Amino acid sequence: MKLEIGTKAPLFELTDSEKQTVKLTDHLGKNVVLLFFPAAFTGTCTKEMCQTRDELSTYNNMNAQVFGISVDMPFTLKKFKEEQNLNFSLLSDFNKEVGSAYGCLYEKWILGLKGVDKRSSFVIDKAGIVRFAEILENASDYPNFEAIKKTLESLK
Repeated sequence: MKLEIGTKAPLFELTDSEKQTVKLTDHLGKNVVLLFFPAAFTGTCTKEMCQTRDELSTYNNMNAQVFGISVDMPFTLKKFKEEQNLNFSLLSDFNKEVGSAYGCLYEKWILGLKGVDKRSSFVIDKAGIVRFAEILENASDYPNFEAIKKTLESLK
């Protein structure tokens, strides 16, 4: 199932790296950027999350809350966040429910792993409507950060 632009974003409730519950409904009223990534501590994922860290003020200035999401356990995400000095929330989709709802799970990935999040990005507006969606098939591809920012700019 592909999530269409202009549709309601699937609601979710996930545990973050600090073992706190994060609900999408708690962030309505702000724009939300969801960055799904395959796995903590891997090359492209680390680069993507560090770029997001370095540009977080840009997202903050556009009234956007950024979340990184992977199927890693909260404990793994906590270590990854600490080691990379990440300044935004990382959410564990360990049960693969959110990746499934957003249509961005690999059926099969490397080493025979199944149910890993595809590198994907979504912008959800203040009303909970999907305004940008990009699901990349190749895990080494990089999100279109300029398109994400352009979408956020249009929502001001």
